[in-house]
Amino acid sequence: MNEKPIATPKRTAEILHKYGFSFKKSLGQNFIIDTNILQKIIHSAGIHKTSGVIEVGPGIGALTQQLAIAADKVVAYEIDQRLLPILKDTLQDVSNTMIIHQDILEADVRAMINDHFNTGQPVHVVANLPYYITTPILMKLLREKLPVASFTVMIQKEVAARMAAEPNSKQYGSLTIAVQYYTDAEVVMNVPRNVFMPPPNVDSSVLRLTKKAERPVEIDDEEYFFTLVQACFAQRRKTLRNNLLRHFGDAVDKDTISLVLNEIDIDPARRGESLNMTEFAAMANAFYRKFKN
Repeated sequence: MNEKPIATPKRTAEILHKYGFSFKKSLGQNFIIDTNILQKIIHSAGIHKTSGVIEVGPGIGALTQQLAIAADKVVAYEIDQRLLPILKDTLQDVSNTMIIHQDILEADVRAMINDHFNTGQPVHVVANLPYYITTPILMKLLREKLPVASFTVMIQKEVAARMAAEPNSKQYGSLTIAVQYYTDAEVVMNVPRNVFMPPPNVDSSVLRLTKKAERPVEIDDEEYFFTLVQACFAQRRKTLRNNLLRHFGDAVDKDTISLVLNEIDIDPARRGESLNMTEFAAMANAFYRKFKN
């Protein structure tokens, strides 16, 4: 395998010049030009020679190349057709990679895993995600409950903080609950803007999400649970009672909302950011059983 790193400023510039490639802001293209950062990401993800890896947005193949050295096989989804000939070139000496030209949001990832990875093989998602679409990508992959052990992703620092937040913090919200329902979230490191070409307008972090062996709480209906959690954060400065009143509209009055909350020992005057996962589960189940059964 030709292991000359792609992720250097000089090599990246040469590749971009060779193909006359121009960055598309609409696709959130910021390529990593620091091999040390890539190695830290791979180490954080726990990738080894038996690992299968799914990558999203390989760009010109900088991370893909390093993943291929460390892992058994890498399957990468790339939406930008202009990058396909570049990847064919930069990864020509790498036999254990496959590029799929498809929007990850439209992909049948479960079928791909069944087709291209061995049964029982540990599979991990490792990616420098396009920042404009980070949350939809991660939520799709999490909610499909794929046989993926972990997600180690470079994302916007602010979004990483929200996903790994604790209750009673300004970062804590419905996204926190959604992510931590499925995974244990940890910010591995913060990354300076100058390791990207072009430098992004925001700061970046590497976030590691490790799949939970079992759900942290018992939920009667997951869709109802997530919808109610979102409602509780609709207006952060408002109380649970007022946010839920707005959510239910004419279907449920304020007194009934207070009654249900008091029955599960949750003060209706609290705000969403003060509730932990267990309390949100109790609240969602209480309302579900009262109005959906």
